[in-house]
Amino acid sequence: MGGPMAANLLKAGFEVSVFDIQEATRERFRELGAKVASRAEDTLHNAECVISMLPSSPFVESLYLGEEGLIKKLSPKVMIIDCSTIAPQSARKVAAEASQHGITMIDAPVSGGTAGATAGTLTFIVGGPSEALEKARPILQAMGKNIFHAGDSGAGQVAKICNNMLLAIHMAGTAEALNLGVSNGLDPKVLSEIMSKSSGRNWSLETYNPWPGVMESVPSSRNYTGGFGSKLMLKDLGLAKEASQSANAAIPMGQKAHDLYAKHCEGEASILDFSSILKSYRESLLKS
Repeated sequence: MGGPMAANLLKAGFEVSVFDIQEATRERFRELGAKVASRAEDTLHNAECVISMLPSSPFVESLYLGEEGLIKKLSPKVMIIDCSTIAPQSARKVAAEASQHGITMIDAPVSGGTAGATAGTLTFIVGGPSEALEKARPILQAMGKNIFHAGDSGAGQVAKICNNMLLAIHMAGTAEALNLGVSNGLDPKVLSEIMSKSSGRNWSLETYNPWPGVMESVPSSRNYTGGFGSKLMLKDLGLAKEASQSANAAIPMGQKAHDLYAKHCEGEASILDFSSILKSYRESLLKS
C-alpha cells in the first residue's frame, strides 16, 4: 500500500524520501526519482511531514516511541500521518507522545486496497485535530479521493475497524452464497449478476468478486495473489474484537467472521487475498 501511495506523491510533485525494508522497493523508488534512505530516521532530513504505512500496532509503536523512536528526532514543525490500521489505543498513545514533543499527529487509515492506492482513489478515515487535517489535506488529496474526519485521535482507527469488520462479513457471506448456488448447478457469473441486481448486492459481489473468472483484474482471477492478505484481515478482525470488549459492544457476526478467517488462515491461504475465503467453502474446510 505504501509503495503506490508514495508514487502518487511523486507524481503530484512532492519531494519524497522513502524507506522500506525491501531492497527491491528501495531500488524501484530510486528509479522513480525519490530520495532513498537506508534507515527510517534518514528520511527525516528537512522533512515537513512523515507518513507511515505499517502492518500492525507493534510496528507503529516501535517506529515512533522509545529511545530510538522517531518522535524524539523530529522537530515540532513536522506533522505525522500514520496510515496504518492499528488499535485505537496505540494511535492515541503515539499521538499523546507526539503532542508532548510539540508534534501534531493524525491517524489516517485507508480503504480502497492496492488498486485504490495505485489509482490514487483511496478513502482516508482521519482521527485527530481538525486543523491538522486541513494542513494535511493537500497531501492526502494526492493519494486519495475521499477524506473523512471521524473525530479525535484514534477515531480514524475505530471507523476503519468497523469498516473492515463489515467487509469481512459481506465477503464471507458472498463466498458462501456463491458456493451454495454453484453447488446446486448455477453458473457463478449468472448468479453474481442476479444478486448484484437484487437485494443481496454488496461491494464484495459487485467490485471484488471472489469467484475465479467472474470478474477481471481482481485477485480471485489471478489465483488470489495481490490485494489484501487474509492474515491482515484476520488481524483487523482481532482489533474489532478488542474494540468490542473495551466498549462492551456485541459483534456476533464479527466474531463469526473472525472464526472463519482464523480457520482459513491455518494453512497457506494466510498469504492469499482475503477473497480466497471462497476456497475454504469450495474445499469444505469451514464446518459449522
